[in-house]
Amino acid sequence: MAMEVTQILLNAQSVDGSIRKHAEESLKQFQEQNLPAFLLSLSSELANNEKPVDSRKLAGLILKNALDAKEQHRKNELVQRWLSLDMGVKAQIKSYLLQTLSSPVNDARSTASQVIAKIAGIELPQKQWPELIGSLLSNIHQLQPHVKQATIETLGYLCEEVSPQVVDQDQVNKILTAVVQGMNASEGSPDVRLAATRALYNALGFAQANFSNDMERDYIMRVVCEATLSPVVKIRQAAFECLVAISSTYYDKLASYMQDIFNITAKAVREDEEPVALQAIEFWSSICDEEIDILDEYGGEFTADSDIPCFYFIKQALPALVPMLLETLLKQEEDQDQDEGAWNLAMAGGTCLGLVARTVGDDIVPLVMPFIEENITKPDWRQREAATYAFGSILEGPSPDKLTPIVNVALNFMLTALMKDPNNHVKDTTAWTLGRIFEFLHGSTVETPIITQENCQQILTVLLQSMKDVPNVAEKACGALYFLAQGYEDVGPASPLSPYFQEIIQALLTVTHREDAGESRLRTAAYETLNEVVRCSTDETAPIVMQLVPVIMMELHQTLEVQKLSSDEREKQNELQGLLCGCLQVIIQKLGSSETTKYAFLQYADQIMDLFLRVFACRNATVHEEAMLAIGALAYATGANFVKYMQGFYPYLEMGLQNFEEYQVCAITVGVVGDLCRALEDKILPFCDGIMTQLLKDLSSNQLHRSVKPPIFSCFGDIALAIGESFEKYLIYAMPMLQSAAELSAHAATADDEMLEYTNQLRNGILEAYSGILQGFKNSPKTQLLLPYAPHVLQFLDTLYNEKDMDDTVMKTAIGVLGDLADTLGSHAGPLINQSVSSKDFLEECLSSDDHLIKEAADWAKLAISRAIAG
Repeated sequence: MAMEVTQILLNAQSVDGSIRKHAEESLKQFQEQNLPAFLLSLSSELANNEKPVDSRKLAGLILKNALDAKEQHRKNELVQRWLSLDMGVKAQIKSYLLQTLSSPVNDARSTASQVIAKIAGIELPQKQWPELIGSLLSNIHQLQPHVKQATIETLGYLCEEVSPQVVDQDQVNKILTAVVQGMNASEGSPDVRLAATRALYNALGFAQANFSNDMERDYIMRVVCEATLSPVVKIRQAAFECLVAISSTYYDKLASYMQDIFNITAKAVREDEEPVALQAIEFWSSICDEEIDILDEYGGEFTADSDIPCFYFIKQALPALVPMLLETLLKQEEDQDQDEGAWNLAMAGGTCLGLVARTVGDDIVPLVMPFIEENITKPDWRQREAATYAFGSILEGPSPDKLTPIVNVALNFMLTALMKDPNNHVKDTTAWTLGRIFEFLHGSTVETPIITQENCQQILTVLLQSMKDVPNVAEKACGALYFLAQGYEDVGPASPLSPYFQEIIQALLTVTHREDAGESRLRTAAYETLNEVVRCSTDETAPIVMQLVPVIMMELHQTLEVQKLSSDEREKQNELQGLLCGCLQVIIQKLGSSETTKYAFLQYADQIMDLFLRVFACRNATVHEEAMLAIGALAYATGANFVKYMQGFYPYLEMGLQNFEEYQVCAITVGVVGDLCRALEDKILPFCDGIMTQLLKDLSSNQLHRSVKPPIFSCFGDIALAIGESFEKYLIYAMPMLQSAAELSAHAATADDEMLEYTNQLRNGILEAYSGILQGFKNSPKTQLLLPYAPHVLQFLDTLYNEKDMDDTVMKTAIGVLGDLADTLGSHAGPLINQSVSSKDFLEECLSSDDHLIKEAADWAKLAISRAIAG
């Protein structure tokens, strides 16, 4: 097979489709018939220096994909599959891989590095392959630079794949020593030095102990800073990437190095090539992120027990940092506004300036104003654009008191520039800056309004005119109008926008029909703005919103009529359908939530529902999400009458609940089941068997994304509330599921914030289920069916109380469940609550909470418990 494998691997890369397909089939067959032989022949191919580089690279790639996958459940299968292979076969494969590290062919070495790291990621946590790190370290002393380079690269990938707990400190020290020595200026080979600098980036998470030791930390920092001065641009870039990573991982250890780092970064920003300069700016953005987080968390109050104090690095660097960033704003690229993925020095500098403003607040304003005043009227567009960008960047952070007087002076100037400036870039940035002014300095919370009766009309005239400009400027003008409308959300019955409402809606619809609306996200921006204008509208403009219904329906209808589209046109079509469904959702919520408009609006309900069902026939996840959300809104508006649509809609509801692959669709559908329960109440009963069966299947599937599980549990509660004691037949299925999930979520190994957040979502979902079930059975002769489950619910509450890591939402739901238990089970619950270890302490704690929602729930629970105990 050996010769054949080479040929098949080459054929699999052939330009001829049929040869390629045949080769892929052969590989698939070989893998299915004899996996061990298949993996062995691939590793032997990779290790064989006689073989062509293309077949070796593909062999390595297939090996890597046989060990790892993006989807978690698939990854778990592959890990188990590897672990169950014969030890001898695995040893042979690993030996081939280690051998490949000394191959003269760079691609083969690099691929082998990645595969070794993948295997290490599987085996080291299982205490297998203990000799790996030792044998790699012994390779470091090889004289051939390419072997050294490949070995260091492997150590870097290994640190990326394996968690620090798995490697003991002694080996960590040796890895870091090898890596940092490889970075040293005395290292003769630039390839080794680059591999080492990139490896350090991955190894930083392992270096906790080393960064706590002054001497070791000084040494690492010195080597990193020296590497930023290497003659090789890629090494300089990688060294700055290390500094960025160090700034977030070891923020609290940086004080003594900041002066040097400032000098190095300033030099790079002013003189170095763009990829290096961008990382140098990123260092300061990263320090801002750290300080913003610390200041947010402690609200500026530092006590001795704060985890990490704020060192105010940004505040200290301000006088030098701000001028450096302002210089970068003048280095724009000619076409950056047209290119969505553009990122360059000027954009990075402006982004960093915005973060600095959020970090230090008012202090930045006097440092930036002279630059703006000096450049805003210059003949060179670069200076005008930089001044405008600087202004827009500092609008979030400083206080309204500090900014309002400046904005009042600037507003007129900006509106004129948006109409009259000859340069596109300047207009683009001006419209963006107006949007930022309206986002941060306009709205019911701002004391001195910057938009008055006098200038409101002028602002609107300019924005609507600007929406006819080139796509990138028009898109920013839509964005500015979005924030303008949002600021009037809570103004009471009369909105200053009402007199212009018809005009605004018309202008936005015109934008959506522009030939070039596909450029610069213009069509999407116009619909988003239209939705916001509708959402923030008041009763006086409701008739105009009502007139919009048949218009948007007609547009959606037209997209459904078009046949025979190319795949490119189909994609555009799907995007448009999604936008139209989203727009209808907002209109339905607006008109359906007010008694004055609801009745008139519901005359359209049949036709709208009809359109949505036709949308489901088109296979596209995004469109399905938008249509589902809109149907949820329609159910809420129509209430119990929605039952007439259920027969036609149910198959699509079931389809959504079965959609594991596009789990967002599944999650949204679960939410819609909740909306239906609230709308239909017991009329949903005929559909509950199917829905419950699907939800239970979803919960027991290991393919469904974990984020969908919490809403499924709370959906049990919605169903129980809707159908009351008829939920009886589902208890034997739902309760054990809830119990086992409760046990898992009570003692979660909450290592990181993300996991803790998920655990709390899960706990909240489980508690909402218990609450709905308890309330659903209230006053029913069948309440005694719930008695056997009560001790378990109380035990769950005890455990949660003792774990001390609930967030406020969980706490409120949990104390509510204690109240529901007492309320529904009455005198039967009294003795159980009395025996429960911590319910009394838990109740006391909630009663004295300063969160009024928790206190309210606790007051009610206290009342219910005292009734139950007295009963």
